[in-house]
Amino acid sequence: MGSAKHTVVIAAVVAALAALVPVDVAAQWAHNRGQNVVPVFEGWESNPDGTFSMVFGFFNRNCHETLHVPVGPNNSIEPGGPDQGQPTRFFPRRAEFVFKVPVPADFGDKELVWTLTAHGKTETAYASLRPEYVLDRQITMMNEASYGQRVGESDNQYPVVELEGPPERSVAVGEPLALTARVSDDGLPEQRPDRRHIAKLMAGWLVYRGHDEHVTFDPPQFNPALRRRAGASPLCQGIEPVPEWATSLLSPDGTLSVTATFSEPGTYVLRALAHDIALKTSREVTVTVTDQ
Repeated sequence: MGSAKHTVVIAAVVAALAALVPVDVAAQWAHNRGQNVVPVFEGWESNPDGTFSMVFGFFNRNCHETLHVPVGPNNSIEPGGPDQGQPTRFFPRRAEFVFKVPVPADFGDKELVWTLTAHGKTETAYASLRPEYVLDRQITMMNEASYGQRVGESDNQYPVVELEGPPERSVAVGEPLALTARVSDDGLPEQRPDRRHIAKLMAGWLVYRGHDEHVTFDPPQFNPALRRRAGASPLCQGIEPVPEWATSLLSPDGTLSVTATFSEPGTYVLRALAHDIALKTSREVTVTVTDQ
């Protein structure tokens, strides 16, 4: 993997070249389903206590198929795994800066390896503390939204998300579960009136682990990290734009409330995600769903 600082430039070149590809040729590259998921090492961050965090994302090669890969032989992070907080639900296309895995201060030149197998194909991401992989807020903003290079933009801070209630819950199949998070932000980036979904704090609940078809949210939810996906890939047709109601899920006082109902027993992880277009913060609730 090259330097993290080069990611934005590379992505821009790829997008420009893709835009020049005729539709009939581009269609041959795009797949609605049947493809695998590529784990991605985004880089590493320094923590105040001297430890480090390895940051990962993924690329689901499909345009429309969401894949579910349970933690285990087909979805493992080693050493220390297989479970180190990675997702088991992989929505289509690219997801950046999805989760972090802490490593000790003396991690040295060792590697953390995330292996994913889907549709019979295995892909691996290797995470290390090589200097060229270092991340900070500005690099993250540049990769998320090409933001942070102009005067004042580097002042932007991560949104704050706080859960109401314990991070572990239990509920029966068909029994509604009320969930609330409190979200606050510094107001940056400033809202652009010509583009309502750009540079606006948005928040929503999503299924991080478990089959999303077994979870019903009331009101319906939208993953704010997906807002830039509409129209971003000329290879995928039919990606829905940001729905009108998605921008109002977060109340003016910063409350993000939802009722989740589960149709199948199991263990689910639901994530409250706040995203200001350049930086995002999440908190998770683990829900054990029983037959009765």
